[in-house]
Amino acid sequence: MNSKLTDRFSTTMLTIALFVIALVYLFPIVWLLLSSLKPGNELFTYPLNILPNNPTLGNFEYAWAAMDFMKYFLNTLIVAVLTTVLTVIASASCGYALAKYRYKWLFVFFICMLATTMLPTEVIMNPTFSVILNLGLYDSLAGLIIPSINTATGVFMFRQYFMTVPDDLIESARIDGASEGKIFLQLMLPIAKPIIITLAIFSFQWRWNDYIWPLIVLNDPEKYTVQIALRSLVGADNIDWVLILSSSIITLVPMIILFIVFQRYIMDTSATSGLKG
Repeated sequence: MNSKLTDRFSTTMLTIALFVIALVYLFPIVWLLLSSLKPGNELFTYPLNILPNNPTLGNFEYAWAAMDFMKYFLNTLIVAVLTTVLTVIASASCGYALAKYRYKWLFVFFICMLATTMLPTEVIMNPTFSVILNLGLYDSLAGLIIPSINTATGVFMFRQYFMTVPDDLIESARIDGASEGKIFLQLMLPIAKPIIITLAIFSFQWRWNDYIWPLIVLNDPEKYTVQIALRSLVGADNIDWVLILSSSIITLVPMIILFIVFQRYIMDTSATSGLKG
């Protein structure tokens, strides 16, 4: 009886703790959403009110008219989609080679590649920028896409998954006369569909939310991504908070749609969300 009471008490306390943590994370988002519905004269009233007294959707109409969102969305979509497709292809092929080819130097290469995950992104930005500058890719969308294709996270995910595929399956395909390319494209890739979807989701999120690298590479406002476009709204002397708040909500819409559509895959692979891209 005491054991049951103890288990029930522990479950109740853990549930309460989870609710508190969820509220802590949710509060800033709710505040942002409610603030975007406030007229400008309510944003800095004292005392501050969480709920808007006169909620309005006009802020979003104002933001859409003031900013060329379609241009920024298109730029970001091009970068996110192309990078995601190329990342999946590069990571799958490299992960397959590391998992199924027996060369000693491949293991050394794999260890060196994993070692890069220990370096902060800021450390490699300077040499990466030098390469992009020398290749003439500065201030171009290609300068955003190419350095982001190769990610140790994606290679690691595919390698670990392909390691679970029996070698006998590949040997049988070779005996039947299948080429290495055919084995990879028609056998291994379909098997790795869960990893493909997982990496594609996270890669798209990484590129859509990327801020530092586009800020360094892009100079032409016509090529801005949504995150850089938001940053450009912050002036030295004056800040249009209504525009910033409502624009921020608009830029979140694609990510919300992505989460709703692929919620099952995102929740099933939440353990990998801490890996950097």
